[in-house]
Amino acid sequence: MNMNLNSNTNTAQALLEKQRHYYGTGATRSLEFRQAQLAKLRQAVTEREDAIMQALRLDLNRSEQESYMLEIGLVLKEISFVQKRLRRWMKPAKVKTALTHMGSKGYIVPEPLGTALIIAPWNYPFQLAMAPLVGAIAAGNTAILKPSELSPAVSEVMSSLVQDTFDPSYIAVMEGGVEVSKELLDLPFDKIFFTGSVNVGKQVMAAAAKHLTPVTLELGGKSPAIVHHDANLKLAARRLAFGKFINAGQTCIAPDYALVHHSVLEEFLRQLRKSVTKFYGQNPLEHKDYGKIISERHFRRLAGFLREGEVVMGGGADDMALRIEPTVLTRVDWNMPVMQEEIFGPILPVLVYDELQEAIDQINARPKPLALYLFSENAAIQKRVTEAVPFGGGCINDTLMHLATPYLPFGGVGESGIGAYHGEYSFKTFSHMKSVLKQTTRFDFAFRYPSAKGGLSIIKRLMK
Repeated sequence: MNMNLNSNTNTAQALLEKQRHYYGTGATRSLEFRQAQLAKLRQAVTEREDAIMQALRLDLNRSEQESYMLEIGLVLKEISFVQKRLRRWMKPAKVKTALTHMGSKGYIVPEPLGTALIIAPWNYPFQLAMAPLVGAIAAGNTAILKPSELSPAVSEVMSSLVQDTFDPSYIAVMEGGVEVSKELLDLPFDKIFFTGSVNVGKQVMAAAAKHLTPVTLELGGKSPAIVHHDANLKLAARRLAFGKFINAGQTCIAPDYALVHHSVLEEFLRQLRKSVTKFYGQNPLEHKDYGKIISERHFRRLAGFLREGEVVMGGGADDMALRIEPTVLTRVDWNMPVMQEEIFGPILPVLVYDELQEAIDQINARPKPLALYLFSENAAIQKRVTEAVPFGGGCINDTLMHLATPYLPFGGVGESGIGAYHGEYSFKTFSHMKSVLKQTTRFDFAFRYPSAKGGLSIIKRLMK
């Protein structure tokens, strides 16, 4: 059964009903079943590594190294991490008993939510669909995946992978455009997991509210990088260039702009130029592994930013190949369009500051970012920024790498998202933690019942 672009108005409803029926049989609940499905997914991904890489090359001009490191490898690592720990996560967890509940035992029982809808974006189209799916499978759910129509080659490979590996009553893919997403969002799923823009995230949340469906929203925003005067500038430039220009800047946690201490600005820019040249050569537009912009519409939006501020590095563009050079802008201000919206491309505006509090205040005057990156050797500065600025997650003296460990939750805060996943957090985001109190029948306390003699005084003593 192949869910493709020819979806009709009854397809999503019929598929949801089929998955609800299958979930109702209880087939997805056992540890053995979940482990078997994770193993099948791992095998399917491993067998299709070349096809996935080819699709990523077609959609995003992604190199094999980047494709494995940022997509395939992360998914395989997530699966193996979950497989080794799933038995422990699934066990009911005993909790302490309050004095008022003497004789009883309390448990927290992880329970699958039911049928999940996973809507994936185009920028990391394989990993950002499959990593949430690992959590949905581990937690015992059925799931429908909706990949982005802007990455059609990867969408086709994923659809084939899922179709060949799972029964559609358990896991299915529905390809298509906005109309398919709307069709799916009109249905009463038990969980919606969405990765994408803030504006679309609001629409997803509004649709979910009609059915009171719980959501996880992995959004974005303007993630800052602070380069303090005591930073290791060579490493800071290299790691910031890596995080900003990989995938041509089309990364939700890419450094969106840099706040650089005025005393190190020139040296930082010099080191940044050196790093970009080492990564992509003298002419990045001709480098075979430098990424392309996903669509002509996105290219035009980004090209408009090149006219703002002062271009001190890059600035070239190829509208036929949909490529824009790694570009650095200075002399920008917060009133410019490039500083008003998430850039999501290979353009880095750089602002300067004199005192650290200026940088903190500028960040805190805007919506809470998905990520924050600080480059400083000073532990007190690190502590100050970490405590003073709210953000989803981030790194000290690095970029992006907090996303790549399954031991850390990944998610946003405020406008940058709701909820988190990866590792155990993926299991929890697709589970309901059910509370169960098992009460004894060997004895009973009369004071808890109406009209009990001295009941109030006993209750007061016990509940203080």
